[in-house]
Amino acid sequence: MEVLILLLVIAVVLALVALAMAIKVVKQYEMGVLFRFGRLVGTRSPGLRFIIPVVDVLHRVSLRIVTMPIQSQGIITRDNVSVDVSAVAYFRVVDAVKSVIAIENAHAAINQIAQTTLRKVVGQHTLDETLSETDRINLDIRQILDVTTAEWGVEVTLVELKDIQLPDSMKRAMAKQAEAEREKRAKIINAEGESLAAAALGDASDTMMAHPLALQLRNLQSLVEIGVDKNTTVVFPAPLMSTIGELGSFLARETAAAAPPVDITKTVPAPALNGVPETV
Repeated sequence: MEVLILLLVIAVVLALVALAMAIKVVKQYEMGVLFRFGRLVGTRSPGLRFIIPVVDVLHRVSLRIVTMPIQSQGIITRDNVSVDVSAVAYFRVVDAVKSVIAIENAHAAINQIAQTTLRKVVGQHTLDETLSETDRINLDIRQILDVTTAEWGVEVTLVELKDIQLPDSMKRAMAKQAEAEREKRAKIINAEGESLAAAALGDASDTMMAHPLALQLRNLQSLVEIGVDKNTTVVFPAPLMSTIGELGSFLARETAAAAPPVDITKTVPAPALNGVPETV
């Protein structure tokens, strides 16, 4: 009787263990790949699934997008500049069966192929192209990875260059180049301003030549502007000084014209001849 009870307990325990091994749960973001005696049977969708213990093996494959950082790579560009470039790749499994059968570890394989592809693509570009054409480089890396990973049932959705480290000497050279470029643009803008100012002054001088009084009004305006600052020294423009001289001459002529006329008919004693005075 005791032996029967012991056998019954063992049977119940084995049944529970077998039931636990037979019950599998496939999550919503996963896909199950079922093997029976080592042969592919098919896939199992998310939910509660039962398998035959020992006989069946269920591999659960995640279908979510995986973020994989690509560690910094020392790369020599086409113009022989050494840079350190790091990137990040995003991929997801689109065929669960291929991801299990075609390759042993898809994540590690994509990491290695992404590093070599990054060195290959960046090495084909110059430094300026690497810094300015990152979108094209990202697209080239993604296309190369897609061709390779398509056989593994994996799709690379996005590749982005994350960081580009330059040598200190190259940073200083680029800083000098940028400074020289800004100085060049500043000089060009200054020259254009001088040209426009000269043209405007030429038009103003033509106007003043046609209207001489405009120059005098401008001089008076300058004096008004100087007087606002309450300066103790006033500098008169040369045209204004000549105008003041002409005004002084005009006033002198007007004064001379307003003086009474001299009567030349008055008797003036003439010098005496032989001691006898004469009158004129």
